[in-house]
Amino acid sequence: MTWRKRIFDLFFASLLVLILGPAILYLTFKIWRIQGRPIFYVAERMKSPTQSFGLWKFRTMTVVESDSRVSGGDKEARITPLGVRLRAKRMDEFPQLWNVLKGDLSFVGPRPPLREYVDRFPEIYGKVLKSRPGITGLATIRFHKHEDKLLARCNTPEETDKVYTSICVPRKARLDLIYQRNQNTCYDFDLVFQTIGNLFRRKRQQSDE
Repeated sequence: MTWRKRIFDLFFASLLVLILGPAILYLTFKIWRIQGRPIFYVAERMKSPTQSFGLWKFRTMTVVESDSRVSGGDKEARITPLGVRLRAKRMDEFPQLWNVLKGDLSFVGPRPPLREYVDRFPEIYGKVLKSRPGITGLATIRFHKHEDKLLARCNTPEETDKVYTSICVPRKARLDLIYQRNQNTCYDFDLVFQTIGNLFRRKRQQSDE
């Protein structure tokens, strides 16, 4: 990570902590009151082919003894009513500001993968993870909505894994590598503002329905 990108991350993370701080405190209390503990879900993700970190999110699903692989339609019944609303506006990702401040994440970059997929696809992630993973990125903007639709149709863990590995992993990797080849501070600003614009459009669509 370059010093310019680190300054970019610290600036935006600090600004959003100030802006979203009251909302984060409110959501923390609301989740505790409605769902109880744990309030946060901390999942292992990879920031390089060999280095992992704990990715922070607000908890949106019921707790089970073991949970692995990506979420598809097979896990839909576990999503809480409050979790549905948090995911729809990506508010469950607010705690990832802590990951940005720590340096685990950048604001813009590939989404951090599970260790299982890094181990299964070392050639792909050996290239993708040359960029620091991010909260948003080109693949998130271009493919996230389509990925959600694809995985929502899956009814078993095996089907979810097949769709994710055969369709989602290669398509997101292509977009992540396009970003990697063209990455600069102006491009990062553009992708951040595209992400914010998408969130506002999603809110308007939900209010119109």
